Amino acid sequence: MQRETAFRASAHSGPLPGPPAVVRTSLPGNPLAPAAARRFVRAALADWTELGVPAAAGITDRLADDAVLLVSELVTNAVVHAGTAVELLCRLDEVGAGESTDTLVIEVADHHPSRAVRGEQGTPPPGTPEYGRGLHLVATLSDSWGITYRTGTKTVWARLPVDGVQAGKELETYASDQALQRGLRATEILAPLPKRATHDTDWINRGALSFLAEASDLLAGQFDEDLVAALAGQLLVPRLADWCAVWLDDASEGPGRGAVGGGTGERLARVWHTSEHRIEELRRVLEKDPPQLPLAVGGAYPVPWPGEALTGESSGAALAYRLTAGGRALGTLVIGRAALVRFPDEVTGLIEDFSRRVALAISAARRYQRQATISQVLQRGLLPSRIAEIPGVQSGLVYEPRDQGGPGGDFYDVFQAGEGRWCFALGDVQGKGPEAAVVIGLARPWLRLLARERYEVAEVLGHLNQLLLDDAAEAAAAAAAVVAVAGGQGVPPEGPTSRFLSLLYGELVPFEGGVRCTVACAGHPLPLLLTPEGEVRPAASPQMLLGVVDDVTYTSETFELRTGDTLLCVTDGVTERRQGRLQFDDGDGLAKALAGCAGLDAGLVAERIRRLVHEFSERPPDDDMALLVLQAR
Repeated sequence: MQRETAFRASAHSGPLPGPPAVVRTSLPGNPLAPAAARRFVRAALADWTELGVPAAAGITDRLADDAVLLVSELVTNAVVHAGTAVELLCRLDEVGAGESTDTLVIEVADHHPSRAVRGEQGTPPPGTPEYGRGLHLVATLSDSWGITYRTGTKTVWARLPVDGVQAGKELETYASDQALQRGLRATEILAPLPKRATHDTDWINRGALSFLAEASDLLAGQFDEDLVAALAGQLLVPRLADWCAVWLDDASEGPGRGAVGGGTGERLARVWHTSEHRIEELRRVLEKDPPQLPLAVGGAYPVPWPGEALTGESSGAALAYRLTAGGRALGTLVIGRAALVRFPDEVTGLIEDFSRRVALAISAARRYQRQATISQVLQRGLLPSRIAEIPGVQSGLVYEPRDQGGPGGDFYDVFQAGEGRWCFALGDVQGKGPEAAVVIGLARPWLRLLARERYEVAEVLGHLNQLLLDDAAEAAAAAAAVVAVAGGQGVPPEGPTSRFLSLLYGELVPFEGGVRCTVACAGHPLPLLLTPEGEVRPAASPQMLLGVVDDVTYTSETFELRTGDTLLCVTDGVTERRQGRLQFDDGDGLAKALAGCAGLDAGLVAERIRRLVHEFSERPPDDDMALLVLQAR
């Protein structure tokens, strides 16, 4: 009997009503997918056990490890080597007619059915993609397996026995022995050539597969390529080598070159040795005479032993592996071991798999850094490089995007709009990322332009509202034209993106003894005015969000900031900070926090509110946060 239900995207999401015996998820086509697949399988098995699914009683740690290893290799093959997204399904089948035990069924489906798995015979020609050895593991770890082809899809399935038919210590011993035998057979399958009775063989038999899985998790969590290189050295030394060096090709955006270290774009990023006092000497020799690899080399390539750098280790074996991902040469990994004529074949094969994972981690780190750089440049362009100094006014500012370094949906500005006039704005765009950046890129320049054209505060909001509506209409018309050309295909499921903006905008005119302030608030948290005596009141009235309704008439309010008066302006990242069901501004929480800031200067007020907002919940903020404090001096 087979029990089925669906899970929402991940086993952690919780099941829909029904007997939980099937979980399914989709994984993206990037190097983090294998780690996500491992987490998904472990979460599914844990959930089944916790929910009391009968067949889950026989799930042992060994079975879980086998399932995780199998899924990890298959997803690595599909995502990493074939470059495609995959669908992953785990199912528990209870004992039925003709069956002797419950089974765990795992299916990994990709969309490249024509691609074959690499064979072990012969060396593939240069440039041939590497498809891994996942099917060898499937055959070894499972009792039965197969491949199902459908139009545009290839699904590899495997059945692993859930050995729950025995009890107590007998079950534990039986499952352990069976899993151990499968693990040993898997190691033999993965070894390129027959193994020798050496320490390497014993170590690989015991832990090589776990080493690769754990290394993948560690490497995938790094978003700096130099840290990836450092971690690679620490993982290999002293487990598999006496020393290790990693070169990184900083010019890898172009075609790879034939010699590592021979060009100005290549650098020796990391050197590691079992004896730390030899690292610098080894680095000097390697920098002076880097290994030369033929352009078409694949797998392990013997390179000269740097004997002069290693006192007492005048001979040994050294191997180089080119680090490539996505058809690009990213660098080279070199390992060495003293007093060795040649590395055992088991080690060369294992490090080849390891080097592939290092290359993928470097590639992912570079993509992350490129994206972070783009985001930082964009962020600098969307926010003012500095806020204007206003005579008679002290200011304090806090700006914390949820994604540090990336463009957020909140923005601020303080600028001079003309002789004796300054303007300030605090806004929050619906959404995040590129869409939010588009709106901010429209709003900030128009705010400045309209202010310098001496439009009144309320008029500025009216013009900006119309601008957002016109821009949204033009975007919708352009999308409709694209759909019409495509014959009705490609309609976004959520329709055209709305560009709503909440905005607090104001004008400041200093005079003798104070500052005249005119403000208007469109769908934004209201500004709060704090007097030196500790009294707090709203300084504006709520009005319609910008970009929602045409022909809205906005109004403004004018008041005076006298010496010691403080105006606090915030985005909803402050007021809606959550602790369970509670929000920071529940029960006038923000006003009470501001009242406790009486007597503090603008900078200290901003810092105290920021600290109180962070302390309100132990969880990290889930929204951007911006706050502006203006205080008359």
